[in-house]
Amino acid sequence: MVKYPTGSSATFRKSNYTSQAKHQKRRHKNINFSDRGMNLEQMINESNKYYRTKEIAVVHKKPTPVQIVKVDYPKRSRAVIKEAYFRQESTTDYNGVYKGYYLDFEAKETKNKTNFPLKNFHEHQIIHLAECLKQKGICFTIIRFTSLNRYFVTPASAIIKAWWTKDKSSLTLKEVEDWSIEIKSGFQPNLPYLKAIDSFISDRKIHDDK
Repeated sequence: MVKYPTGSSATFRKSNYTSQAKHQKRRHKNINFSDRGMNLEQMINESNKYYRTKEIAVVHKKPTPVQIVKVDYPKRSRAVIKEAYFRQESTTDYNGVYKGYYLDFEAKETKNKTNFPLKNFHEHQIIHLAECLKQKGICFTIIRFTSLNRYFVTPASAIIKAWWTKDKSSLTLKEVEDWSIEIKSGFQPNLPYLKAIDSFISDRKIHDDK
């Protein structure tokens, strides 16, 4: 042990430094750089921005058709919408094009750990997805189990079939696992859902070649 003029020792300084280093290491270890607390829609929007920037795909969130009825102007530079209504029922959340294929899909989240409620879908959305499938579009739903931090890309055909099944109110987690492709959140893109779409495209090509 080396003593300093102040009476402090090198051993004490080393121990203090080691304690701080361990604390910083634990703090950095607990940081999640993937979703950063974003909800599913934000993750998809960021992923779509990445895909467009890299010229991989062009996918946008569909605007909700709203009719504005009353607007107040508390300031000249600011307008406040006081009353509005939906002009028509919205269809799905996103659409776009990837490798020459039309994409159309929904984004859904659930806090449930064992099932995904089908009430999250409305009849007009199911009909819309079915119509797009008839036109050879690639349609699907990105499902996030928030409590489990798990993400699935589920073909629309599975959702449609389950939704129309009598007395079926939800998909079990096992069904979602069996019918979907699970993806992991990452950095760039936040949610690499196009990896699942590549698999859908490959399956379609195999089916078309038969």
